[in-house]
Amino acid sequence: MNETQAREEICRLGRSLFERGYVHATAGNISVRLDDGFLITPTDACLGFLDPARLAKLDLQGQQVSGDKGSKTMALHRQIYAAACEHDAHTRCVIHTHSTHVVALSLNAPGPELLPPITPYFAMKVGHVPLVRYHRPGSPDAAHEVAELIRQYAARGTPIRAVMLPRLGPNVWHDTPAAAMATLEELEETARLMLLQPGTPALQAHEIDDLRQTFGARW
Repeated sequence: MNETQAREEICRLGRSLFERGYVHATAGNISVRLDDGFLITPTDACLGFLDPARLAKLDLQGQQVSGDKGSKTMALHRQIYAAACEHDAHTRCVIHTHSTHVVALSLNAPGPELLPPITPYFAMKVGHVPLVRYHRPGSPDAAHEVAELIRQYAARGTPIRAVMLPRLGPNVWHDTPAAAMATLEELEETARLMLLQPGTPALQAHEIDDLRQTFGARW
């Protein structure tokens, strides 16, 4: 995917997420890692009405080189890329939303993870979603904690593709923008199911092992 295609894809995803209620007002952001830097949605921009030409472009050191002022969460996104690429070198997109059901579930989640594996597709398509401690939006401490969690899970053989910022929303990442959005959608749907049926038991160990062996689930 070249830069022009990445700009168009960010805007396509933003519009889709906005129209379906995954984001509202100016909440949420999307970034893509390029060979020579990063693209990210502008600060306080509505994801439903993005202009490809006005997306912020940053160099590899995180310094802005063009476009509107980039989202303050770029520091967190850069930490995610750095840590995730140590295990998944093709990681190219990070999405952050304030998705209703995921945030609602986080308000009373006991931790250390947001959800147990209550459906096979959650285990296969999302995987573990650790809860980060609450930090104010844009906090550098949150970025460091997220990077450490990514490395911890990878070290134990269960690489993650999502973390949950309590009271704020999830950050998900994947090889392409479309794949990252699909991960987000599966996460939000699983949170909705858990809120509809609280206390749903997790899949049993042998069922999880079957998903690992058959589909390569990273659980």
